[in-house]
Amino acid sequence: MKRIIIVLSILCYGVVQAQQTYSLEQILDSARHNNITLRNAKRSVDAAEQQRKEAFTKYFPTISGTGFWFKANKGMAKMDINMSDYITPEIAASIAQSGIIPIEALASLGQPMSIEMMKKGVMGSVVAMQPVFAGGQIINGNKLAKVGEDVSRLQLELSENEVEKTAEQYYWQIVSLEEKLNTVNAVENLLADINKDVTVAVKAGVAMRNDLLQVELRQNDVESQKLTLNNSISILRMILAQYCGLQSTDFTLSYDPEVQSPMLEKQDHQLALLNTPTYKLLDKQVEAAKLQHKMTVGSYLPTVAVGGGLVYHNMMESGHSFGMLMATVSIPISDWWGGSHAIKRKKIERQKAIDQLADNSELLKINMQSAWNNLEEAYKQLTIAQRSIEQATENLRLNRNFYQAGTSTMSDLLEAQLLYQQALDKRTDAYTNYQNKLLAYKQAVGE
Repeated sequence: MKRIIIVLSILCYGVVQAQQTYSLEQILDSARHNNITLRNAKRSVDAAEQQRKEAFTKYFPTISGTGFWFKANKGMAKMDINMSDYITPEIAASIAQSGIIPIEALASLGQPMSIEMMKKGVMGSVVAMQPVFAGGQIINGNKLAKVGEDVSRLQLELSENEVEKTAEQYYWQIVSLEEKLNTVNAVENLLADINKDVTVAVKAGVAMRNDLLQVELRQNDVESQKLTLNNSISILRMILAQYCGLQSTDFTLSYDPEVQSPMLEKQDHQLALLNTPTYKLLDKQVEAAKLQHKMTVGSYLPTVAVGGGLVYHNMMESGHSFGMLMATVSIPISDWWGGSHAIKRKKIERQKAIDQLADNSELLKINMQSAWNNLEEAYKQLTIAQRSIEQATENLRLNRNFYQAGTSTMSDLLEAQLLYQQALDKRTDAYTNYQNKLLAYKQAVGE
């Protein structure tokens, strides 16, 4: 029973520790979701979206509230009054006879009096202003904010392309090294077989000891290559895992070793130009330059706004509130002296953006053609490498037979083995180079 439990534990542990296999699309998808560069680019898109929403609020009235309280050591309004200047002797005699005011009080009215007002008080107001005309700055500002959001999305697309390119390059580097490791393992087995044959021949006295030493030296060289490849694969797996956010470095990569003709990927470069993020970004720069020119013109036009408000104050020991309507017109008269030059400067910048779009469009088409030429060349190099493998395989077979028949030397056999290994490695390099050129062409045409 214990033996069964141990076996089951080993099997379960083996399942848990099984290597995860990733396809290229899985690696790219992981990079899109976990790469830190793309995370920050997505945050830039969110920030641009908030800026667009902020610009939209400029269409609505601005509402402001103000509160004010004060207490002074003296009244802000002060005046001296001498009632004798206003009460004539006849009026004073009449008041005295009526008995309304006592004679003592009436006599004090002849003395000057000092009156202070607004020694303390409060004031509050709420005002709403609605812009009626602002030289198009609000409308164009909203359009510019929308362009900014579009630009951030295009920059995100460019960042995605760059991240995918880097992740795919790491992917094919690992594939290349693993294929070369497989080649080294195959060569190692081949040399082991040759070593056995030579050892038997040396013992039988039909081969020289030097032949065996040559084989052993080549085996040492292959073992050294194997160590280097394993170390490089280990480091690249760590780099790819960190770049794509993989949980473990213990994984394998799957891929299709067959390739199709690049003609299946050929695009009309003139039509493809309009779909590339770089062209779209340049076009947005032209649009932004036009809007900035309009906004500069609008900043030197009159602005009109209407509004209303409610005001309350208590300045003289009694509260008072009232409503009001208002309209404002602002005309930047003196600003036109420098404004005309600012407008011309923005117009020049707009033309620069237009020229840059035209010039870079041609460069983008040249880049597409260059990427296509590189892809065609890579495909032809791959075809040649495949032919070389067939020739090197046959050459190795013949030299091995010749050596066993005694008509060829060990040096010739090992040279054939080396050519065979080089042919396999060249095919691996040509394959991964083709995949990288294919990616470069797809990105060049906006796919």
